[in-house]
Amino acid sequence: MRQDDETATAALRAGGLDDWAAGNLMAYLREQREATRALPDDRTVVVERFRDELGDWRLAVHCVLGAKVNGPWALAVARRLTERYGVDAQVMPSDDGIVVRLPDTADQPPGAELVAFDPEEITQLVEESVGTSALFASRFRECAARSLLLPRRDPRRRQPLWQQRQKAAQLLDVAREYADFPVTLEAARECLQDVFDVPGLVGLMRDVAARKVRLVEVESAKPSPFARSLLFGYVGAFLYEGDAPLAERRAAALALDSTLLGELLGRVDLRELLEPAVVTATEQQLQWLTDERRPRDAEDVAELLRLLGDLSDLDISARGALPEWPAELERAKRALRVRIAGEDRWIAVEDAGRYRDALGVALPVGVAQAYVEPVPDPLGDLVARYARTHGPFTAAACAARFGLGVFVVEQALRRLAATGRVVSGEFSPEGAGAEWCDAEVLRMLRRRSLAALRREIEPVPPRALATFLPRWQHLGASSRGVEAVAAAVEQLQGAAVPASALERLVLPGRVADYSPAYLDELCSSGEVLWAGSGAIAGGDGWVTLAYADVAPLLLPPPDESLALTPLHQGVLDALADGQALFFRALSDRVGSTDDADLSAAVWDLVWAGWLTNDTLAPLRTLLGGGGGAHRAKPSAPRTRYRRPGRVALPSRTGPPTVAGRWSRLPERDTDPTRRAAAVADALLERHGVVTRGAVVAEGVTGGFAAVYPVLAALEERGAARRGYFVEGLGAAQFAVPGAVDRLRALADEHRRTPTALVLAATDPASPFGAALPWPERVVAQEGAGHRPGRKAGALVVLVAGELTLYVERGGRTLLSFVDDGEALAAAAKALADAVHTGALGALSVERADGEAVFTSPLRDALTAAGFRASPRGLRLRG
Repeated sequence: MRQDDETATAALRAGGLDDWAAGNLMAYLREQREATRALPDDRTVVVERFRDELGDWRLAVHCVLGAKVNGPWALAVARRLTERYGVDAQVMPSDDGIVVRLPDTADQPPGAELVAFDPEEITQLVEESVGTSALFASRFRECAARSLLLPRRDPRRRQPLWQQRQKAAQLLDVAREYADFPVTLEAARECLQDVFDVPGLVGLMRDVAARKVRLVEVESAKPSPFARSLLFGYVGAFLYEGDAPLAERRAAALALDSTLLGELLGRVDLRELLEPAVVTATEQQLQWLTDERRPRDAEDVAELLRLLGDLSDLDISARGALPEWPAELERAKRALRVRIAGEDRWIAVEDAGRYRDALGVALPVGVAQAYVEPVPDPLGDLVARYARTHGPFTAAACAARFGLGVFVVEQALRRLAATGRVVSGEFSPEGAGAEWCDAEVLRMLRRRSLAALRREIEPVPPRALATFLPRWQHLGASSRGVEAVAAAVEQLQGAAVPASALERLVLPGRVADYSPAYLDELCSSGEVLWAGSGAIAGGDGWVTLAYADVAPLLLPPPDESLALTPLHQGVLDALADGQALFFRALSDRVGSTDDADLSAAVWDLVWAGWLTNDTLAPLRTLLGGGGGAHRAKPSAPRTRYRRPGRVALPSRTGPPTVAGRWSRLPERDTDPTRRAAAVADALLERHGVVTRGAVVAEGVTGGFAAVYPVLAALEERGAARRGYFVEGLGAAQFAVPGAVDRLRALADEHRRTPTALVLAATDPASPFGAALPWPERVVAQEGAGHRPGRKAGALVVLVAGELTLYVERGGRTLLSFVDDGEALAAAAKALADAVHTGALGALSVERADGEAVFTSPLRDALTAAGFRASPRGLRLRG
C-alpha cells in the first residue's frame, strides 16, 4: 500500500465500499504485507515458496498483470522445470499469479531465478511449449469444428462435449504426424496472439532485467493470504485431473512447423536476422578453432575428443595439437583409432559403445567392458553432439560426416526435435533449403547477432539526420501523379499539419507536379480521409490525413472540449448511420434557416474531429485569398465587378465554404494495444529513425512510453533495430534496417554541393524542435527572448542539413543560425524561389537576428536574392 491506512480507507469508501468492506480489505492487505513483506503491484512481483502437507515445495508467483501474461509465463516455467529437474511439474496460472508444485527432489529449494527469463528467449520458449497446453487442445477442437472437420451427425441437435473431445482426440492423433497441418497452426496462432499477451510478457522480463520491476523472494512457513486464494483455484483445477480429455493429454506429443507458425505470427525469417560473421565466429568457437582454445597438452586433446567426438589427424593438427598427443592417449587406453566414413579418426574410449552400435565401427581388441555397454540411443547421442558443436547444418552434411544415409540422420534429428533439443528451419544467411540447429546454439546466435547489429551502428552527427529525413520523405523528388500523392499520404498519415501548409508547402515539396485534383481523387474515391485536429487563429486549422483502413487507429479522437449545441447535435444526428449529405440537404434535415450559423457549426465539428468532406474544396475556399497561418499568393476572384445595390441571396447549393458532401468520420478504435501498434508502424514509415523527441513532437497519446513496447517487439522480430544511431539523442532509438544504411551513407553529405530546402516549421520532414533540439541561439528582441518553435505559419530553411534561417509567421522576423555567407545566400535564394512559385505570399522582412534588417548581415544575402528596400524593410513580391 503506497498510502497510509487512513488515506487508503477513505479512498475505498469514496469508491463505493461501506465501512465493513473497506475495513476487511485493508485487514486483508495488512495480513499479506506482514506475511511477505511486500505487496504485488505493477512494479513488484512477489515469489513466495512454502511446503505443502506432503513436504513438497509450492511456489506462488504473485503478479497482477492478468492471465494473458501469467498464462504464457506458466508455460515457460513448466518447460524450465522439466529441463532442470526432469519431472512433469504442475503449474497453474490465473489472473492473480501462478502456482507451482514441485516434488522435493532438488537439493536447493526453488527460488526467484526459476521464473526470471532472458527477454530474448522467452518468446521462443512459449511458442515451443504452447502445443503441450490444455488451452491448445481446446482451441484445436474449436478450430476443427469451425473448419467442418468435426461435423455433426444431426445439425438440429447438440453434440455432447465428451463426443467432441473424442473426435478431436482422434483428429489430433492424425494431425500430429503433419507439422504443417493448417488447423494446428491456426490453434497455435490463436493461443499466441488472441489469448496470450506475449509482448507484455517480454516487456515484463525486460523490466525485471533492467530492475524497473522488483522481484521479491520470500519463504514462509505457511501460505500467505494471497497464496491461499491461488491454492484454492489450484485444487479445483487438479481435483479431476484424471478425467482430463484425451486430446488434452496427447497434446504434448504435437510438433508444430515453426516456419509456418512464424509466417502466421508475422515474424521475419531468421536467415535475415543472423549475421554471417557471427555464425562463422560462433562455429569456430564451438569447433575449438580459435587461439583461445588451442590445446596445450594431451589432457586438452582428451577433452577435445570428449566434447567434439571423432577427429582425424588433420582435424587435430588444425586445432594446434601435436601428433604425439593422441598417440600418448592411445597408449594410456584413453583414446582409440577407428575407421569412420572411409578415414582413420580418433575417438574417446568412453564413446566406443556408441560408435560401435550407431555406425558399426570395428573396435580394437582390449577395450574395457564398461566402455562398450549399450546406450538407449547411440545415433541420437552422436547427432546431438554434432549439432552442439556446429552452427546451422543440413542433414546431408551430418550424414556425410558419419558415412550414413541422409534418411537415417533425418529420422534421428526428428527424434531430437520432438524433445526440443534441435530445431529445423532456414538459418544460415548464405544457405538454402531446410537446415537444423541445436536449440541452445540457435539462441546464442540470435543473442550475438542482435549484439553485433547494435555494435556496428556508429552514431552519426545530428546534421546527417537533418539531411536524411527530407530525403526519406522524398522532398525534392521527381515523382509525379496520383501515385506519388498516395505514397506521400502513406508517409504523412496520422501526423497533423496546418491546413494552409498542406497544399502549399508539404505536398508540393514531395510531388513534382502536385495538383489539388490528385488529393481530391484519393478522397472522393474513399481511399483517403482528412480530419480536423484543432483550429488555428485566422481561419486555419490542423489537418490529419489517413487511409480509410487505418483511420480508426491513426486519427486522433474527437475533441471532447467542444460544447455541443443543439445545432451541433442535430448535424451529428443527421449524418449518423453512414449518411453523406450535401449542405442544402443537411440544412433541410436539420431544419436550419441560417446558412451562416450552420456553416459555423459544420466547421466547429470539422476542427473538433467529427466531420469530413469527400474533397478538400471547402477547406481551400475557407483558406482562399492567401489566408491562413501560411499565406500564399492570393488567387484572383471569379468576377471582378458586381452590379451595385444587388442583394446577396443564399445560393441553391449553399456557401462555397461548405461545398461537397459531408459525413461523419469513423469511430476511433480506442484499444491501446492496436493504436500503439499502428502508431509505431506509422512513425517508422514516416521517420525511418524514431526517437523520443520525434514521438513527443507529434503529440502521441501516452508519449514515447506508449509506443516503446511495440518498437521493442518489432526489434525482437527483426523488423526494426534499436541502437545509438544519432549523437546526443539517447540510446532508445529505433530504425528500419534500410534507413540505418541510408543514414550512415549521408553522414558526409555536407561536403557536397549544399542544397537549400524551405519547409514549414511543423513539417514532419523538419527534425528541428522534434528529434533534434533547436540550436542554442537566443537573440534579444525588444527586451524579450526570441526563440524558434514548431509553430503554424513559421518556416525553416535547411542548407546541407543545417538549420540556416528561421522565418516567423508573417515573414517580418528572421533568425539566422550560421555565419557562412554561402549558406546564407543559398537560403535567401530558396526563400525567393518559394515566393516566385506561389508557395509563399509576399515577404516583408523588418527585423533579422533582433535588429533592423538594414543593419543586419542578412541584408546582403536578401538583396542578392531579389528583395527590395521598402520603408519598413526588405520586401519581395511574387
